[in-house]
Amino acid sequence: MSQVFSEETHRNLLARIPHCTGREVADWLRTVEEGPALCFEERLSWLRHEHNLAYGHAKAIIHEYDLRRAARKLL
Repeated sequence: MSQVFSEETHRNLLARIPHCTGREVADWLRTVEEGPALCFEERLSWLRHEHNLAYGHAKAIIHEYDLRRAARKLL
């Protein structure tokens, strides 16, 4: 079962991603956009294994990607 993060934890994880990975969040969001079309858990696994990300960072990236994608659909 996947862990649910609070909004504050999500924002804190996003803020730490550049320091921990050496890449900006926008770069990771592009990586997800250009990556394989998978469900949430599969994308999470793909990021973790293909890009050696920690679980929390991978989950924050995928969650942020989904939030931004949903916001674009509303416009």
